[in-house]
Amino acid sequence: MMTPKHHTPTPPLTGLILAGGRGTRLGGVDKGLVELHERPLVEYVLDRLRPQTEAILINANRHHERYAAYGVPVIPDLEGGFAGPLAGIAAGLAAARTDWVVVVPCDCPLLPSDLVDRLWQARCAAGADVAVAQAAGRLQPVFALVPVTARGELERRLRAGERKVAAWLTAQRLAVADFSDESEAFVNVNTEEERRALEARLVPFPRPLL
Repeated sequence: MMTPKHHTPTPPLTGLILAGGRGTRLGGVDKGLVELHERPLVEYVLDRLRPQTEAILINANRHHERYAAYGVPVIPDLEGGFAGPLAGIAAGLAAARTDWVVVVPCDCPLLPSDLVDRLWQARCAAGADVAVAQAAGRLQPVFALVPVTARGELERRLRAGERKVAAWLTAQRLAVADFSDESEAFVNVNTEEERRALEARLVPFPRPLL
C-alpha cells in the first residue's frame, strides 16, 4: 500500500477485544478460547494487536480467569444477558484510559498488522468521528476506531434497544478504511467447518512465554 502524503501519527489507543458473545453457532462455546493448533484464538489476536496499541482490554462475560492470565484487564458487559457486541463496546469505552479505542473481535486471528494506523488515517482524512474497516465488498463493523466520547450516545441507544453495531456506526460521521487488499485478514470463525479451514491455513508456532 502507498504511504499517504499526509500521514498523521496515531495517538495513544486502547485495543478492545470483544470476547463476550455466546458462540451460538459453535455450540455455545467461548469463541476466544477455541483453539487453532492448540492455541486459543484470543492469543493470535493479542499477538497482532499488542504492537499497535498502548493498552488492551478484553470484554468477556465468562472465563474471566483464563482471559486475565494474559495480563490484561478483563471487563464484562455493563449489564448482563449477553447483549451483543455493542454492549461490549460500551463497556470498553467506559474502562479505557485513552481518548480512542480500536475494537476487534476475538475470532479473527489474521487481523491486519496495520489496522490501527489505516483506521486512524481514514478518520483524519475524512474529519470523521469514527472509522470502520471495509473488506470483501462490505463493512466490517466490529473492526472500528471509536472515541471514548461516544460512550454516552451509545449507552442511550442500548437502553433504547439498539443491538446492531453497523446501525450505530452509520449514524455517526463515519470514515471507511479500505482493506480490499487484505480481505483474507478478516476471516473469522463461526462454525467448526470454518475453524478447521482456518487451522489448515495457519502454520503452527510455539506458544509465547507469558
